Amino acid sequence: MFQAPRGFTDILPEDQPYWAAIEDRVAHLTPLYGYRRIITPVLEDAGLFLRGVGEGTDIVEKEMYVFQDKGGDWVALRPEFTAGVMRAYLERGMHTLPQPVKLYAIGPLFRYERPQAGRLRQHHQFDVEAIGEEDPALDVEVMSVAYHLFADLGFSGLSYQVNSIGCPVCRPQYLRALQEYYSGQEEALCTDCQRRLQRNPLRLLDCKDERCQPLIAKAPRMIENLCPDCARHFAQVLSYLDRLGRKYTVNHRLVRGLDYYTRTVFEVWAQGIGAQNALCGGGRYDRLAEAIGGPPTPGVGFGSGVERIVLLMREQGTAVPPLKGPEVMVIGQGQAAKDVAVSLAADLRTREIGAFLSFGERSMKAQLRGANRSGARYAIIIGENELSQGRATVRDMVGGEQWSVPMAQVVTDLAARVRPAS
Repeated sequence: MFQAPRGFTDILPEDQPYWAAIEDRVAHLTPLYGYRRIITPVLEDAGLFLRGVGEGTDIVEKEMYVFQDKGGDWVALRPEFTAGVMRAYLERGMHTLPQPVKLYAIGPLFRYERPQAGRLRQHHQFDVEAIGEEDPALDVEVMSVAYHLFADLGFSGLSYQVNSIGCPVCRPQYLRALQEYYSGQEEALCTDCQRRLQRNPLRLLDCKDERCQPLIAKAPRMIENLCPDCARHFAQVLSYLDRLGRKYTVNHRLVRGLDYYTRTVFEVWAQGIGAQNALCGGGRYDRLAEAIGGPPTPGVGFGSGVERIVLLMREQGTAVPPLKGPEVMVIGQGQAAKDVAVSLAADLRTREIGAFLSFGERSMKAQLRGANRSGARYAIIIGENELSQGRATVRDMVGGEQWSVPMAQVVTDLAARVRPAS
């Protein structure tokens, strides 16, 4: 018997109310800020991520699904959204649009990593990108989209973790200082950090391994090594957050794992959700366009895992509205009655009234039990007596009352009950 591959799962109907609640809030919020949806391919040229995300990153080195297609090209299942969105911006001439171009996406990402709760090898992400402007006010607007979404979804105690990781002017000097600090102490580092020290030293600050913590605590801080332009940018971001009354902590250990990030990096944290407080992560990526062959183009964005949000909503007992189903069950006993039932169900749906049709040759009692389990408010019953009289029996599945309606009027009668005039 086949099973889903490790790290892949099914999103079942009972999960859908949570997904619908998130998608509903996304659809409501994004127009308020002027963001429009973009759908990019699941499959991209593998070089897009090699150059954009960075060769020294865990994603490129260990986590990408890469293969050669039948035409001999090396392609990858997208491990993140930003590089593909920037590729679309450049390829589709979006630089000619009013800037910044504000985009969002929802869809699956693929990373070959150890599956964990809320983070599978195929997982879905809500992604926001604002491209073409380096104003720090745009950083704060993107951060506000995330904050607004999580507040609407019922998370409490929201705050930002924020840091600046500099730019190509000031970061190289800081990275040298970081490498000098760790030089001679390699044996005290975990295996991953020993590798990162040469290839991606900024990630040393993000390590969760206990043996690395004493060194991280005393490591040089990027914020103390910013160039004047980056220092001004970061100060302005904090000033806007103060003006909005948003709580934040300058977290000197906060970095991002992808090479394209510059200046502002942030996470939104919530209280009461366990050790992993972050609901999303993002930042500014002013170097990405050049890395993938385009002209210098600033950008800022964030991503948030949908499965993780759903998991946390469930754990918190967040109430979500049930998905609406058909209001009417149509039951026909015998072939002649089933013929009429098929037509009635079609007529109800034409009137925008959801209708289940009872199938099979079960007893009336069994079919009514099925109507009750379906959640339908009304059942239309057609048997031999109803056919001979040219009428249908309508039963209120909540109150238990039932009444007889001429067959020609049953759709109108149900329409008036399901969609009463205001």
